Amino acid sequence: MKRIKFAKYHALGNDFIIVDSLIWKFGIKNNEDFARKICSRNFGVGADGILVLTGSKKAICRVDVYNSDGGWAEKSGNGLRIVAAYLYTNYGRKKKFEIETTGGVSSAEMIKAGGGSFSIRVSLGTPVFETEKIPMKGGGEYHINCPIKVGSKRLKVTALSVGNPHAVMFVENFDFDWQGLGKAIEHSPYFPRRTNVEFAQVKSRSRVVLNDWERGAGATGSSGTGAAATVVAGVVNGIMDRKAEVIFPSGSLRIEWSQGEDRVYLIGPVNFICAGEYEY
Repeated sequence: MKRIKFAKYHALGNDFIIVDSLIWKFGIKNNEDFARKICSRNFGVGADGILVLTGSKKAICRVDVYNSDGGWAEKSGNGLRIVAAYLYTNYGRKKKFEIETTGGVSSAEMIKAGGGSFSIRVSLGTPVFETEKIPMKGGGEYHINCPIKVGSKRLKVTALSVGNPHAVMFVENFDFDWQGLGKAIEHSPYFPRRTNVEFAQVKSRSRVVLNDWERGAGATGSSGTGAAATVVAGVVNGIMDRKAEVIFPSGSLRIEWSQGEDRVYLIGPVNFICAGEYEY
């Protein structure tokens, strides 16, 4: 049995556990099993996922994301902001950081900090629409507001990647089993690595209400990359502007898709919850 030190944060209810192998000895060979156990709401600490920090030659650290089901994820927008809050608190209170992910290096900037609450801006990179790169099967080169078949339903979705795969559906209301549909789309054969699913109700060109089904974690309080994917999908479908507020049941995030540099930025809050030791 090992005692693993951790810190826990949430971003609009989307909670993650940080394990910092740069400071604390981690020594876990099976990250998938560890994630499932520590993320258990009944038998562990409880979280939507874990963020494992390791060394990097390109940035202050590298972060690997594991969802609560043990599955590895390429990137998390909320996770990046949580890592930035942790780094600010534990690595000299610098206001700008470079953080390595599988998709490259993301920049993070502290906007406001105090009393365990933070407001942070992170770069999510350039969105990708080629189905081969998302990845997505069974479509053409792009899949913009095109149908997929899920069970007996034909559903129009926009598929893209903002460092991880997303399928965005624009809906008139949420009077349907969006969680059951989200799970079905996540596991559909169109997405060989599964996918995150967003159900978006556009209120105006600069405001959208979002319910998110996160790959490997299910319904979460919010999703940073889900918010980014939704605004990007709204822009390419001609129904949203490049700067928009994304409203979740737990609060809102701001997304900016810069036209000149073709990069997506995410701005939103992070809160510290607790720190401790977990017996694994």
